[in-house]
Amino acid sequence: MKCKMSEKTQGYKGTRDFYPEDKRLQKWMFSVIRQVVEKFGYEEYDAPMLENTEVFTLKGSDEIVSEQSYTFTDRGDRSVTIRTEMTPSVSRMVAARRQELAYPLRWYSMPNLWRYERPQRGRLREFWQPNVDIFGIAGIEGDFEIIQIADAILQGFKAKRDSYKIRINSRKLMDAVLNDYIGLSAVEADTIRRLIDKRAKMSEPEFVAELGAVMNPTQREDGSPEKLLAVLDTKEVKDLPGGLKDYPSVKELEKLLKMLADAGVSNAMFDPSIMRGFDYYTDIVFEVFDESPDNNRSMYGGGRYDGLVGLFGVEPVPTVGLALGDVTLENFLRDNNLIPSLKTETQLCIALVGDVFDGAQKVVSKLREEGVCVAVDMTNRKLGKQIETAVKKGIPYLLVIGDEELKTDRYKLKDLRSSEEKECSLERIVSTVLSK
Repeated sequence: MKCKMSEKTQGYKGTRDFYPEDKRLQKWMFSVIRQVVEKFGYEEYDAPMLENTEVFTLKGSDEIVSEQSYTFTDRGDRSVTIRTEMTPSVSRMVAARRQELAYPLRWYSMPNLWRYERPQRGRLREFWQPNVDIFGIAGIEGDFEIIQIADAILQGFKAKRDSYKIRINSRKLMDAVLNDYIGLSAVEADTIRRLIDKRAKMSEPEFVAELGAVMNPTQREDGSPEKLLAVLDTKEVKDLPGGLKDYPSVKELEKLLKMLADAGVSNAMFDPSIMRGFDYYTDIVFEVFDESPDNNRSMYGGGRYDGLVGLFGVEPVPTVGLALGDVTLENFLRDNNLIPSLKTETQLCIALVGDVFDGAQKVVSKLREEGVCVAVDMTNRKLGKQIETAVKKGIPYLLVIGDEELKTDRYKLKDLRSSEEKECSLERIVSTVLSK
């Protein structure tokens, strides 16, 4: 099959080519995240991009494997899947050394992930998704720390708190609402749980209609849809209807929200419609929402998943985690003008004039030994062209080396931003370049 030249140069649908300026942005974003999570005592780990498919089908990921994963049979007739998320992999890793590890574990990663889905704003097939997890804390303190980190990450980018909201819910509370308060069967509750998770993407009449379709005639006559809607529309924990305020899960929610408020996370709020799609979540769940009217959507989230490690045949480990996609984060940062001007890592370009390549090597090595990032123009072009290329690359300084410079050990250093030029010793060049 022949392709047009334009098709040959295009990447696979839903992926991105990272040119140096794109990679520079990603490196900056990840460096900010690393600085934040490491301040909380978290250590970086990684895992293979390929996993045995059963790792993802243990609990709650059947739909993703069958509809959204890149799954294939390898040459050993084994079903393998390119990782769609990191949570099953890290749970497998913890299970493998369950007795050896020193708890609590504070781990983070920056994995490259793949999902086969329709590309759209904020969602691609290939993406990076920083993950942060704490293992071994059963109390609300673990949930508090992870949500505090979710806030600290955006604060690390200098985001204003009124530009995003952290919406928090309890899966235990919603189980009580669906099973006890509304009186649904296990199948009905599971169906409605998934429906609630999609509510933000539906019109209200459509959601109400589907809600009624799931319930039987008796439930509809008893006003069960209206009772559930009243719960879902509750803005504060204290306003929950009926006897729901007396449930232990509600008390935990109130405690968590107060802890966050006391810690300065003033934009955390209760939202009973937050469910998170995966079945492995067991209690507190949360999502961080962009408040911009142009992009009012969930950016990232997480929650407690106490049972996943135990599915690998060991004693369960209480766990809370979060994951944030690089695409939605970049969109948020761009929309809020939070991306600084990012320059090339190269600090100095050396322009060679004449047949001085061999003679210049000692100078180049000395500069690099002193910590200067140096690129040498080896094209033998005219000096003007070499300067033009350095400017185009955004390199701040240019050093001219010819026969005379090598004889005198004095060099012309040009600041390409101001066009200022001065003759310097190597020591002065190093101090000048590194001071900026």
